[in-house]
Amino acid sequence: MKIGDLARRTGLSTYTIRYYERIGLLPRVPRTSSQRDYDVSILPWVEFIGRLKTTAMPIREMVRYAQLRARGPETNAERRELLERHRDQVRAHVAELQACLAVLDDKIAGYADDDRMEQSHDADALRDQRPVRAGAARPR
Repeated sequence: MKIGDLARRTGLSTYTIRYYERIGLLPRVPRTSSQRDYDVSILPWVEFIGRLKTTAMPIREMVRYAQLRARGPETNAERRELLERHRDQVRAHVAELQACLAVLDDKIAGYADDDRMEQSHDADALRDQRPVRAGAARPR
């Protein structure tokens, strides 16, 4: 699979794929006619990298994880610890975002209350008005 195909299938730009290869996040791949030729077996790894990126894992930690992964199963415990630490950070961030959502919900509810109050005041004002006869002067 050429780099453009990998980019289309993963949503990454070709620049990002080259960058990830350069920093060791993706393995160097064989080239045919000076073009990278990726095997489809790389797709789950690239998807996992995308998930880590979405969770705001720093690149250096992603690279560290990739280095450990390349060394094999003897690094499983260290990889697990790295992911557990990151998971804790993600959970803390999610909790912070949930608190922010609660503030937004309260603010939005306040606007809804304001709208109801305004409608209520309009209805009260209409109810309190006296009928006006045609040609009669309105009270000031």
